[in-house]
Amino acid sequence: MISILQRISKLLSTYTSLFIIAVAIFTMFFPKTFSWVVGNTQTLILGFIMLTMGLTLTTNDFRILASRPLDILIGTLAQFTVMPLVAYALTRIFNLDTSLAIGIILVGCCPGGVSSNIMSFLCKGDVAFSVGMTTVSTLLAPFVTPLLVLLLAGQSVEVNTLGMFINILIVTIIPVVVGFALNVWLGHKSNFKTIQSIMPGFSVVGLACIVGGVIFSVHKPLVDNGLVLFLLTFAVVFCHNTIGYLLGFFVGRVFNFSTAKRRTISIEVGMQNAGLATNLASNFFMATNPLAVVPCAISCAWHSISGTILAGIFLKFGKEKID
Repeated sequence: MISILQRISKLLSTYTSLFIIAVAIFTMFFPKTFSWVVGNTQTLILGFIMLTMGLTLTTNDFRILASRPLDILIGTLAQFTVMPLVAYALTRIFNLDTSLAIGIILVGCCPGGVSSNIMSFLCKGDVAFSVGMTTVSTLLAPFVTPLLVLLLAGQSVEVNTLGMFINILIVTIIPVVVGFALNVWLGHKSNFKTIQSIMPGFSVVGLACIVGGVIFSVHKPLVDNGLVLFLLTFAVVFCHNTIGYLLGFFVGRVFNFSTAKRRTISIEVGMQNAGLATNLASNFFMATNPLAVVPCAISCAWHSISGTILAGIFLKFGKEKID
């Protein structure tokens, strides 16, 4: 049974994008399938996903953080400046209404996505650097994300910074710390290693459930507004994500990073924790701005797809020596 679960987990991790797209399409036709993924249930699922991230962390990861403070500082500053500012600029360029603007700003202000570490590994990037950036940006998120959202969207809508701080703390920091503690305490046990090996698959299923729940929540306005709303939102998400990749890579060149580190910082800056953005949009903006979750849901799917594509491009066309 365990071997079957391990194979399924590996399959889901390899084809995350396709699985999430399939779930999204299925939910558009059968929206009530994920009607249960709302409120506290959605928060618990996201917390579980962050727990699986914590299970991958070791004391050695934190030693790496301590030994490479400048790299992590540059990467984290890029993470929390490039994506929020690009998001804000796109809301102006595309003249987005308040709901959609809040959604893309939320995505921009969130920490790095947990799947970015996998993408970094696939393209022969600097995985330790990737884990370090994701960890630090996640640990800073309860403080930085609410303040950035207040700064960029506070003039358009009321922002509950304290509520967002508590929410991010509950769904990110606590699960990550618990996962890390379990790994330190039980990581040497074979049974625990077996559990770790099947967690990525459950994490992908959890992310798919969140996307399904969001599509259920916005199904009516999506149907009412049709293709125009989807294409507009996807265009914004595509530009936001792609510019993030390009500027992230540019930052790596400016600071003379190795090829491996340039690839990693590109992926880390461009890929956001859109699942967290979705949770924040649902809990804090859904009542007054129901379409705020649409950019978050599309980002959930697209960031996984684009990350996989970019990793393939780096491998195929990146002929430089990997330092």
